[in-house]
Amino acid sequence: MSSGASITDNPSNEARDPAYFGYYAMLQHQQNMLQDTVRTSTYRSAILLNTECFENKLVMDVGAGSGILSYFAVQAGAKKVYAVEASDMAKKMKKLVQAASLPAGQSKNEFLKDRVEVIQAKIEDSSVKVPKVDTIISEPIGVLLVHERMIESFIYARDNFLKPGGHLFPNKGTMYLAPFTDALLFTETMGKARFWEQTTFHGVDLSPLYPDAKAEMFGMPVVGHFDPKSLLATPTPLIDGYEMDFNTITMKALRDFVIPISWKAQYTGLMHGVAGWFDLLFSGNPTSEASQPIEMSTGPSAEKTHWQQVRFLFREPLAVNSGQEIRGWMHCVVNDMRSYTVDIEVIAGHHGELSDPAQPFEPLLEKQAKQQGHSLRTATTTGTVADLELETDNGEEDGLQFSRRRGRWELHEQSYNYSYTGTANDLLTKPEHLCMYEPENVDDPYGGISYTV
Repeated sequence: MSSGASITDNPSNEARDPAYFGYYAMLQHQQNMLQDTVRTSTYRSAILLNTECFENKLVMDVGAGSGILSYFAVQAGAKKVYAVEASDMAKKMKKLVQAASLPAGQSKNEFLKDRVEVIQAKIEDSSVKVPKVDTIISEPIGVLLVHERMIESFIYARDNFLKPGGHLFPNKGTMYLAPFTDALLFTETMGKARFWEQTTFHGVDLSPLYPDAKAEMFGMPVVGHFDPKSLLATPTPLIDGYEMDFNTITMKALRDFVIPISWKAQYTGLMHGVAGWFDLLFSGNPTSEASQPIEMSTGPSAEKTHWQQVRFLFREPLAVNSGQEIRGWMHCVVNDMRSYTVDIEVIAGHHGELSDPAQPFEPLLEKQAKQQGHSLRTATTTGTVADLELETDNGEEDGLQFSRRRGRWELHEQSYNYSYTGTANDLLTKPEHLCMYEPENVDDPYGGISYTV
């Protein structure tokens, strides 16, 4: 899929659905989410502190999973909750709800009796027949906010089942990007690729596959927590975030969007790639003085969540100086794997013109293949074809040098890195320990100029 793929192609989720819904039908995976105390407590607070959006109201829970949000809605006074869940977790939810109607002495969770109706279907199915509701609740969020494409179902429910003036929980998501340095992660990733450099592996020369291995290893977004001190620049809330207002966003805008990048490096060092995370906002009823907005962050400085953060690792680091401008964009287009194809381009410095994100670029391996006179494609572990490559451009414009990095990642082809645990020793970490160098003090006797004797 090229970065210029048309959203009119409207990639379907259907082929991915059996595995996707099979995963969420398992109690162990629901438990993983329930035990994310940040996630669960944030939703509970948002619902119970904004009871005017629930008390005596009709509520829909989209992608209800274990049903926990439906149960919170009942606790907040909902008259009726329609819990829509496509996986077989709906059967387990029904079992829990039906236990509320057992004879006296045997019943469980009696507050749920006659208050929750479980519907096993995708919200888009024509079999879903429910009245318009006052409030829609959902946890449609994946890695980097949009992975798994459940927000599309949330928006579909908004357009088809929400009363005019109704409320969404959450009502806004904001994505953040930042440049990071991590020499250890880069070295580990190179180490995996270098296995394929061997020329005498049990008598077999593996080296023809080394370029493919490097492209594959670096083409996998790295999910995991990382040290916030490894950021070469810190995004500013309300300025650098890319907002998705779930009250107004369209399907078209959700399926193909570009996030502009503009950073000012705070340190001199090597930029190994781009990190990303998101925040959620639950505004409640913004027209009411009783509304109590609740926010949740998945950033590297916030309390840990099961979403963690994601990093897109460059195949070649980009050298940046403190105070230098870093410009670029991230282009996200839906694919048929319940996820997104992600293109990123950055340029260090004021010079050099950014490419048009809508225009496809020729992957590096394709260029090499043409030079070798044959077609070369990169097979992924899923058996699909990866168009994911990194283009390095140390260019010159009107005699002025600049450096560009551009790459492609499939958001669903994730690798994981759990090396950062966030211990008390982090307080002792200084920028130079991470190979990040602070700018010279402009008030020093040399006026901020470094002299080597």
